[in-house]
Amino acid sequence: MNTLQVRASLDETRKFMHERLQGIVPEIEIEAKVEIAHGINELKHEMNAVILGHNYMEPALYHSIPDYTGDSLQLSSIAARTTADIIVFCGVWFMGETAKILNPGKTVLVPSEKAGCSLAEGITAADIRNLKEKFPGAVVVTYVNTYADAKAESDYCCTSGNADKVLTKLIEEGHKRIIFLPDAYLAENTATQLGLPYLDSEADEARFAAISKDQPLVIGWKAKCEVHELFTPEDVANIRKQYADAVILAHPECPPEVIDLVDKSGSTKAMVDYVRDKDAPWYALLTECSMGDNLAAEFPHRKLVRACTLRCKHMNYITLEDTLNALKNKQYQVELDEEIRKQALIPIQRMLEIQ
Repeated sequence: MNTLQVRASLDETRKFMHERLQGIVPEIEIEAKVEIAHGINELKHEMNAVILGHNYMEPALYHSIPDYTGDSLQLSSIAARTTADIIVFCGVWFMGETAKILNPGKTVLVPSEKAGCSLAEGITAADIRNLKEKFPGAVVVTYVNTYADAKAESDYCCTSGNADKVLTKLIEEGHKRIIFLPDAYLAENTATQLGLPYLDSEADEARFAAISKDQPLVIGWKAKCEVHELFTPEDVANIRKQYADAVILAHPECPPEVIDLVDKSGSTKAMVDYVRDKDAPWYALLTECSMGDNLAAEFPHRKLVRACTLRCKHMNYITLEDTLNALKNKQYQVELDEEIRKQALIPIQRMLEIQ
């Protein structure tokens, strides 16, 4: 939970933000945002709202207004049991949809209608129907980074934090063909982690025929995260050259050739846990850059390599100013077709049971 969750005065908010963000955010920028953050925190108490903040939020927001912070799996779990009347999801649109799927009777707000996702936009419900027709009998696992209509066509959802657990469960149940959508790299990296063969759904028939039907097979799609796909082996080499004693952590949406070179691959929660719990001279994160800033602020006794320049434009649309307007006006409400919501709820509930 955020340390400002208890109702704080304007002066307390100012003191906390300056102390927490010193050296991370310019003083003049902190000062410009203090009153906005305080206004949001006052308003959320008056409106019985809860604010969920993804790890990729910019530091001034991340360290001032969320009641809970974390990755998609953590925040989905929290959304499933909140008693608030209003959920403000400081994250991208599919995250707000997930909260709405779990809480149909609550008002769910996403502070910017522009906050999309290249992965969610990289697969459609029609694509999934076509894949199920192409691979009859295959079980469909859809990454939580998808829109509700895609989830509604799926058997299970997963996040980067429990993808291996979901696939392991399916294999133990005897499934031999697992369609894992939409991130090609997450699918391949998870398959490699579990020692399973992986093929792109567009691979030729000969390659599929070469794999025994008794052998579990992960079948992937072509979408990629527009941020994580930009990390390269050269980035790893440069970090090693400049920070020879750094532990390099990479998100599993990164290319497999990058994952092969780093010290640990894991979800953003796994990265937070590692930086918090494991001693190292330096930590380097190959993920959205705001997260490195957020951890540097949260754990000032840890030394993080902050040379990353890759920001997610979609996450960057979520600002303190827009969050205040979202609450004031109850704008950018997530609305879903009830039949799609009910169908999408099934794979999400299955995901939450396999944490």
